[in-house]
Amino acid sequence: MDFKEKYDFYLKEFERILACFCNDIDCRPDVLKDSLKYSLLLGGKRIRPVLMFAVADLLGLERCKLSNFALALELIHTYSLIHDDLPEMDNDDFRRGKPSNHKVFGVGNAVLAGDGLLNTAYSLLLKECRNGMEYISAAQFICDCAGIYGMIAGQSADLLYEHATSFNENTLDFIYENKTGKLLTAPVVVPAILSGGRCYSELKNFGKDLGLLFQIIDDILDVEGSFGELGKSTGKDKIEEKYTSVGLYGLDGAKLRADVLAQRCRTVLEGVDGDSEFLLQLVDFVRSRKN
Repeated sequence: MDFKEKYDFYLKEFERILACFCNDIDCRPDVLKDSLKYSLLLGGKRIRPVLMFAVADLLGLERCKLSNFALALELIHTYSLIHDDLPEMDNDDFRRGKPSNHKVFGVGNAVLAGDGLLNTAYSLLLKECRNGMEYISAAQFICDCAGIYGMIAGQSADLLYEHATSFNENTLDFIYENKTGKLLTAPVVVPAILSGGRCYSELKNFGKDLGLLFQIIDDILDVEGSFGELGKSTGKDKIEEKYTSVGLYGLDGAKLRADVLAQRCRTVLEGVDGDSEFLLQLVDFVRSRKN
């Protein structure tokens, strides 16, 4: 399979898992159920479950062992997007070309939908802990990546440094490593944990750099992209005086930084024993993406 075929293969495998999960949601009241499904089924690249399945193949791990981990991670990611779009956060009316959750269901219900997805993700992870110590470690890793030592810390710093009058690389790296990087590190590290720690350090470094790359491309697209391509508002970083790589390095400098990170990702993968061709192409996909 070429890159697109293999990406679609992983994507469809996860979409089947997600569809089964959504079909089984039967909570009340209906507005809660509808708001959960609305954001989960908006689509998207599903890059986190795709990454998780691809790394499993690289390490020779059965993908079926990762179904609940991939699902939990996507639920956490979706909750973060719902909350990120809220007026008190990034205040975005659109997500993936459709009205944001709070524009459809109201702010209160959007908050509850995000909370519901996060709690359900933890329930899925707790179920996996019955399978042994490796599963406990994998579940804890995801929880830490999502919590106060991960994504939430990054989001908090992102809000704190809005309207900053000066920029420094350490602060920017902290925001990006946590806000974006941790949830892109989790899908590559979890398969390593379940494989007895094989290539743990290498894959953790790969995930960290891929997360930084992904966020820097987001910064570039906020300047150069369009609503039609991105499905969300553009130009908001400058208007809201966000702490970004474009603000620190300039647009050309941010592109150069992205090139450096992409090469670092490739170097790590080239040192891993196994067929890493798809993941190498995935790095190029992230570097050149338009949405």
